[in-house]
Amino acid sequence: MRRLNYKHLQYFHAVAAEGSVQGAAERLNVTPQTISGQLKLLEDDMGVNLFVKSGRGLELTDAGHVAMDYCKQIFQLGDELQEVMNLGITERPTEFRVGIVDALPKSIAHRLLLPALDLPGQMRVVCHEEQMSVLLGELAVHRLDLVLADSPIPPGMNIRCFNQLLGQSRLACFATTDLIERHVASEADSNTDTVQQRRPFPQCLTDAPVLLPTDTASGLRTDLLSWFNRTGITPRITGEFDDSALLKAFGSQGHGFFFAPAVIADEICTRNTVQCIGVVDELSQQFYAISAERRIRHQAVKAITEQTPLAEATPEPESKKVKKKDKSSDEGEADG
Repeated sequence: MRRLNYKHLQYFHAVAAEGSVQGAAERLNVTPQTISGQLKLLEDDMGVNLFVKSGRGLELTDAGHVAMDYCKQIFQLGDELQEVMNLGITERPTEFRVGIVDALPKSIAHRLLLPALDLPGQMRVVCHEEQMSVLLGELAVHRLDLVLADSPIPPGMNIRCFNQLLGQSRLACFATTDLIERHVASEADSNTDTVQQRRPFPQCLTDAPVLLPTDTASGLRTDLLSWFNRTGITPRITGEFDDSALLKAFGSQGHGFFFAPAVIADEICTRNTVQCIGVVDELSQQFYAISAERRIRHQAVKAITEQTPLAEATPEPESKKVKKKDKSSDEGEADG
């Protein structure tokens, strides 16, 4: 077999990206005949067909998808080489490839990655967000160095990986001020008529709009539904989301009450303009680092797995804030 011609690889990448020889030719400013001829040479060298016709365009074959994966990595290394040379760096940056389960809150993921980001020397962090099953497959073939998840490896998965608990946090419930005023009763207004349609947390969630993660995104959905059943709460599920950030975005617009780790309660309230109405002591979310090797050699993975577990600060529910405010007002009137 002849050595790989990287010009051929560039043509292949362009055809795959554009979906046609004509599109690739326009992109690279060459004739379609040049593209077709060079692509045929590449397929002959590899001994496989990389494309099949699909209507007026082309689609990758199974072999083409494999070639495309390698192609992306080759061009990524080329871009990295050019960047390193342009910056005058004499040491190649350490690449740290992390998979983040899409149900894991982004701020939690950032906190868990901080020990690696604080390491001395050049570090290039490459983050991929996907569902657990996809990320574990990438980890098994060493395309990822680590996976951050909100649950351990599911039972029954035939994969050799190792879990390490990095911390956990109780779940807190959040909502916009408008939703809280319509559904949640505070101790301060317990003697007024307005409390007739409102109840304290968590009873206030009965017949209230609630946003949940999907069953494929997180085990939290099952835990929350079981908790609703045990406490006799029957909410109206108005939204289900794979992505935790999208769920919070809907919650910040008043589309429903939602749950998130209490450890980041202050941050959630500030960023999403919502308030914490209570904490569920019996429900918690765990945070795991999953690696493909028991004896960890990658310095970034080692830094993350050896960090101090996340510490949880208990958020103060809004009902208690209201009570304190009313009490201070009463004291002010008495002093006056």
